[in-house]
Amino acid sequence: MKGLFNNEKIRIYGVCVIAVICLIALSFTTVRSGEVGIRVRFGKVVSHEVKAGINMKIPLIEKIEKMNVRVQKTEVKTNSSSKDLQEVEMSLAVNYQIERDKATKLYKNVGMSYDDVVLEPAIQESIKAVTSKYTAEELITNRSEVSVKCQEELNRKVNKYGIKVNDFNITNFNFSKEFNKAIEEKQVAEQKVLTAKQELEKERIEAEKKIVKAEAEKQANELKQQSLTDNIIREKFIEKWNGELPKVSGSNNIMDVSSILG
Repeated sequence: MKGLFNNEKIRIYGVCVIAVICLIALSFTTVRSGEVGIRVRFGKVVSHEVKAGINMKIPLIEKIEKMNVRVQKTEVKTNSSSKDLQEVEMSLAVNYQIERDKATKLYKNVGMSYDDVVLEPAIQESIKAVTSKYTAEELITNRSEVSVKCQEELNRKVNKYGIKVNDFNITNFNFSKEFNKAIEEKQVAEQKVLTAKQELEKERIEAEKKIVKAEAEKQANELKQQSLTDNIIREKFIEKWNGELPKVSGSNNIMDVSSILG
C-alpha cells in the first residue's frame, strides 16, 4: 500500500515538473531580425514594439504577434479598361514593406491579414484609376510611366495604414484578339511605309550621284575641248610662223597673232 502511494506521488511530481517546464517554455518567444513583435493580452495590444531577440510573456495569458517588416512581394492578376475602352488583362508584381514604427497601428486597425484587407483591393483600384487615363496603345508604349503612376496612386491609398510600396511592376499586358490583330496590321503598315521611304531615299541619293557624275563629265569634256582648241591654235601658229616676230600694234603692245595665222 505504501509503495503504491509512493508511485502515485512520483507520478504527480512528474506531471508537475512537466507542467512547469511547459510553462517556462511558453514564457519565452523569439522575435527574429526583420520582424516586429506586438504583445497582446486577452486580444488587446498592451505594449508597443517588442524588439528582436528572446522575449518573456505571461504563458496562456499573453502572446506576441510577429509582423514581417522586410520587403515582401505580392503578385496580382487584374482586368481593367483603357481610355479608348479596350479591355486589358494585366499581371502585376508589387514589392511593399510594413513601416516598423507603424506596425502596431496596422495590427490594431487591420490585423495580420493586411494584404487581403488593404493591399490587394488598393492595387486593383489604383490600376483601374491609372489605366483609364491612357489608350491601349499608350499603355504599351508608356509602360514605365504607367507603373510609376500606379505606384504613386497606390502609396496614397496604403501609406496611412503603415504600408510603403517600393516597386510596382507591370509584368504583362494582354488585350483582345481584335485589338492584337489591329496592332499587328498597324505595325505591318508602318513597316511598309518605312520601307517605301527608305527606297525613295535610296533612289534620291542615286539620282544625285548621277547628276554629280554627269556634271563632272561635262566639266571634264569642256576642259578637254578647251585643251584641244589650244593645241590646234598652237600647231597652226607654228606651221605658219616664218621666224619673224609678229608685228606689234596699238598702245597695249598686243601681238597680232591673226596676221601670222592668216
